[in-house]
Formats: sequence, structure tokens, C-alpha cells
Amino acid sequence: MSEKRVAFGINSLDKMICGGLLPASANLLEGAPGTGKTTMGMQFIYNGITKFNEPGLIITFEEFPQQYYHDAMQFGWDFKQLEKEGKLKIIFSDPATTLGEFDKPDGEFITLVEDMGIKRVVVDSMTHFEAIAANPQELRNLERRFINALKREGVTSILLRENDTLFGSVSQVTSKISFIVDTYVLLRYAEIDSAIEKALCFLKMRGSDHQKDIRCFRVTSKGIEVESKFKGKEGIMSGITHSTPQDAFVNVFGKK
Repeated sequence: MSEKRVAFGINSLDKMICGGLLPASANLLEGAPGTGKTTMGMQFIYNGITKFNEPGLIITFEEFPQQYYHDAMQFGWDFKQLEKEGKLKIIFSDPATTLGEFDKPDGEFITLVEDMGIKRVVVDSMTHFEAIAANPQELRNLERRFINALKREGVTSILLRENDTLFGSVSQVTSKISFIVDTYVLLRYAEIDSAIEKALCFLKMRGSDHQKDIRCFRVTSKGIEVESKFKGKEGIMSGITHSTPQDAFVNVFGKK
């Protein structure tokens, strides 16, 4: 019997990962500004509550809850009402406080998770842990402690991380969190036929098979919609997109 998955509630995305994320897993979502990280995180929480009856927690180191209420309503997601119903909690905090609360058996976050029966957590963003670490080794230890605390509570987490590279190779960062997490999802911009598209791919998924293709996705009025894979193009994630040899031949000589 296959293990129950934690679905995003985005059909085409869930199909890429055999129905969803593994329960109690830590999943990194990395991308440049504006690629849709926060939107995908909010959609994971909203669909979890409304489709699967799984209460959610958003821990933000960047925005006050009011900003989340506003942004979510752009997609018709009433986060304020869900909080009133006791199905969602949005907390503005800082990495040191958050880590300390998760370390304590009777900490605020631990109590909240247990009292509300929280199943899904989004953290926005893990990049802020770099500010409280003296060196790369300490940063890795802090990230590992935090991820282990989330797993210990049995929640499935989406950890957002910023990457300021808009095109081309992913920039080097101090964090090694991609080695610690169970799933690593990369969101990128891609130039296709003189237009900017958004692409995503699952670089790894520990303990599960997953589709390896690069998919085009869009942020619509209803949230994230994942489309079919890019056809006839190579170099999508490198930022240097070009036609495959077969398609280049057809473009020059046409089909017979």
C-alpha cells in the first residue's frame, strides 16, 4: 500500500511528485524575486485547509500578517477568516526566536502546533538564518536543528529561500540547506522567443520518484498553474535557451 501524500492541490504539480510531498518532510522552494515562491507557499497552506482539512501555520521573517491577508485575497483566499476559524495562524517573528521556541518542549510554536493540530508549515524565508550564523558550519547546524524540530512535530514544511540570480547559473550561497532538506524545488525565469516565462523543476526528492522534466508555470488570478514541459527548447535552467537540434533544423529547412 502506497504512503499517503501531502498534496499541493495543484493537479499537474502533484502528478510530477507521485501525488504530493512525503508526510513530515522538509521541502525547499528556491527562486529569484517575483518567481512565485510566496504564492506557491500560500496556495499549499490554503489548499491544505480547504481541500484536505489540514490546519496550517505561516512563519514569516519578512512581512506582517496584514500583508499576507492582502496578498492572499488577490487570489480569493480569505486568510483572515481562516484564522478566525482556528484553521490558520500567521506569525511574524525572527529566526533566533523561532528556533528557540521550537527547541523548548513547551515553546510557543510547539504548543500552537499541538493545540491547533497543524499539519502544514510555510517558512518565509530561510535566507534570514544567514544573518544569525557566525560561519557556514554554524549556519548548517542552525538549519538542521530547525528542520529536525519541524519533523519532530510531524508537520510537512515548505521552506522558502531567495536566490538573486535572475538568469544563468544559480549564484553561490553560504547555506547548504539543499543537502539537508528532503525535496529541492527550483523556480527560474527563462527567456523564450523574446518573452519571459517562469520554469520549475524538482532537483531532488528523497525517498520518492519524481518527474525530471522542466515545466512552465504561471501565476494566475487563481494561483499557481503548472503547464506542460517546454518543448523544442534546451538550456531553460541555464538562462541560455536555444532550440533543440531537431527543432533548429525544422526552423531552417521546414518540415517535409
